[in-house]
Amino acid sequence: MNDQTLAVHAGYTKDAQGTMAVPIYQSTAYEFKSTDQAADRFALKELGNIYTRLMNPTTDVFEKRFALLEGGSAGLGTSSGMSAIFYAIANVAEAGDNIIVAKQVYGGTTTLTGHTIKRFGIETRYFDVNNPSEIEKLIDEKSKLILFESITNPTVDVPDFDTIVNIANKHQILTCVDNTVATPMLCKPLLLGCDIVVHSASKYTTGQGLAIGGIIVESKNILDKIKGNSKYYHFNEPDVTYHGLIYSDVGLPPFTLRARLSLLRDLGATPSPFNSWLYIQGLETLPLRMKQHSSSALKIAEFLESHPKINKVNYPYLKSNKNYDMAKKYLNGGASGLLSFEVDNIDIAKRIADNTKIFKLVTNIGDSKSIITHPASTTHQQLSKEELIDAGVPEGLIRLSVGIEDINDLISDLKEALEY
Repeated sequence: MNDQTLAVHAGYTKDAQGTMAVPIYQSTAYEFKSTDQAADRFALKELGNIYTRLMNPTTDVFEKRFALLEGGSAGLGTSSGMSAIFYAIANVAEAGDNIIVAKQVYGGTTTLTGHTIKRFGIETRYFDVNNPSEIEKLIDEKSKLILFESITNPTVDVPDFDTIVNIANKHQILTCVDNTVATPMLCKPLLLGCDIVVHSASKYTTGQGLAIGGIIVESKNILDKIKGNSKYYHFNEPDVTYHGLIYSDVGLPPFTLRARLSLLRDLGATPSPFNSWLYIQGLETLPLRMKQHSSSALKIAEFLESHPKINKVNYPYLKSNKNYDMAKKYLNGGASGLLSFEVDNIDIAKRIADNTKIFKLVTNIGDSKSIITHPASTTHQQLSKEELIDAGVPEGLIRLSVGIEDINDLISDLKEALEY
């Protein structure tokens, strides 16, 4: 089936009531038929519901549907996009290890990888996503993960997937791609050779800013890189906390299985069933919305590029953009609704952001409603001026998340704010 059909139907087998809409199974726990069945489920001899911290029928539909859309083997829902990123790191790295992260990532990812995980004894080494050859010199025997974004937020760059994947495969290191901005409608990193995808489902997935959540999806081929690889010994040795289970031998997708049985079990960043239901509703219209977001964003990028007060516009589908060739190679049918542009200084940037009427001043993206953000004073406020420049987020940069309103109204709104 194609994406537009998968987005509506995948992962759902109707229950005894025959409901067309996926039900919300708002339950913390589930009854076992016998003590033997309970024991078999805990031992993974029988797959089934145990406790909603580990699994839930509504969340299961969301996970299956998203995994199919990404071309992966399994998904794991989480309570936020940040918990998905943290779980992806914690699932492979421990004290003394290092991860390699693009400089051009979401501000929350920057603080997580640059500060918080230091206290776990994990080092982060950074590379310029526009120069992926830098990765090679950062790798050593303790490198466990290469993390980057398919469309960077807020610099709106598109990485050279082939180069990054080739380096990772050469050194047998897992790659993890935050595909939040592109969504599986525009980019499928797993089909480009990457190993893990993470998302903030709070963005385009729900589409209306209704719920906080995330998801991890693993590649169908990830076992080839994990099995027998000493870097990931904990997938290849018995887990004493789970009956001596060896994740690489159990016959189930190993990455999300371990994250579920170890990280969800012990850390508990689980999505609520109601939120999972909201994501399912959002997925049904995601193919249509991403076409509209992308079409409108390109028209706005072209308008801004022609405006005398704008110094630079960052949108990969602009023919003048440095990422244009990469976008045409790796993105399918559009470059999402995220774009950014630069003006002379912070004062002008803040004045523009303060004077739009349709574009609302919000620190979010991926909503059906258009959003304007000044990253240097909000999402990236914790960075120094030097760090802002290094991350590609100068003080005069403004980020737009283009919604699905009428394009003429959106351009008029920006035109008035620029002339204020």
